[in-house]
Amino acid sequence: MFEMGIFALTWQNVIMLAVGLLLIYLGVAKNMEPLLLGPIGFAVILANLPLTGIAEPSGLLNIVYSELIATGIVPLIIFLGIGTMTDFSPLLANPKTFLLGAAAQLGIFLALGLAILIGFDLNAAASIGIIGGADGPTAIYAATRLVGDRPGIIAAVTVSAYSYMALVPIIQPPIIKALTTKEQRKIKMGKMRKVGKLEKIVFPIGVTIIVGLIVPSALPLVGMLMLGNLFQTSGVMDRLSKTGGNSLMDVATIMLGLGVGFLMTGGTFIQLETLKILLLGVFAFATATAGGTLFGQIFYKLSGGKVNPMIGAAGVSAVPMASRVVQKMGQEEEPGSHLLMHAMGPNVAGVIGSATAAGILIGLLG
Repeated sequence: MFEMGIFALTWQNVIMLAVGLLLIYLGVAKNMEPLLLGPIGFAVILANLPLTGIAEPSGLLNIVYSELIATGIVPLIIFLGIGTMTDFSPLLANPKTFLLGAAAQLGIFLALGLAILIGFDLNAAASIGIIGGADGPTAIYAATRLVGDRPGIIAAVTVSAYSYMALVPIIQPPIIKALTTKEQRKIKMGKMRKVGKLEKIVFPIGVTIIVGLIVPSALPLVGMLMLGNLFQTSGVMDRLSKTGGNSLMDVATIMLGLGVGFLMTGGTFIQLETLKILLLGVFAFATATAGGTLFGQIFYKLSGGKVNPMIGAAGVSAVPMASRVVQKMGQEEEPGSHLLMHAMGPNVAGVIGSATAAGILIGLLG
């Protein structure tokens, strides 16, 4: 018997259709993570149109989620692509900045603790805390491993992670200004040493071995990141590097958008729990920025005022947006200041740091 979907719409479906339109608007009109918010927004619309069958167990969206997202395949492929596009030279030029990337992971554990205090169980709290790493693929991978049977939490964590990544230029500056002085923000930093090709090649191999031996549960994420980076730094695997960073990355991003959109149905997403996760996500990201900046103050003191403490704020994993925020703020205070590459050190360290933190939590709780 033929049925019209309009008569099967619930008020929750209507709200989620509006959310889908909002995500597309933010991606297309405001250029906020368009490559992901666009597909997610459209998939939300597909998932909330009733009687289509597209979100049923045998439907396209369900298959994409269960076979590609829940299994962790797509997030790991995206990490491979990120590795091909990441230059670890600033970190290698100044290895001490790895500590700034580690300090920025403070937001993960503070948000985890707060989530437990307001009633989330440990696994859900850990999934929420990972938002503080400002790394979408890591957040999705960790959530599917920790709360795979609760799609509402996975959806809220994913939307929070990518939304706050897009809002880096809005969220970070007030926090940085509150924790630094005008004079500190004016500090210029000198040129960085040139990193040799051998260093660049040895780095991904060495990191993979070290992480595999110390934090095995983090190896899927870190290993794929480093494999992609080896493609890039070797100088002889250009075809693999271009494929990983372009066509393969694009396919994985589309699949990720469809799979996440599938989770955002009215009955699953419209809950008080979702609002709590969105608010905790803001807290996680804000405290991560604060943790990096405060540790930057330690660098400032120990260096005798030669290190601009703002670079610590780039320790979150939002590459290269967080570094660009630091660069822009530095030039607003001192036009001749060039902090971008100095900020990229802790920024790329944050990618490794958030993946390692996620691996530790998965190893303990998964």
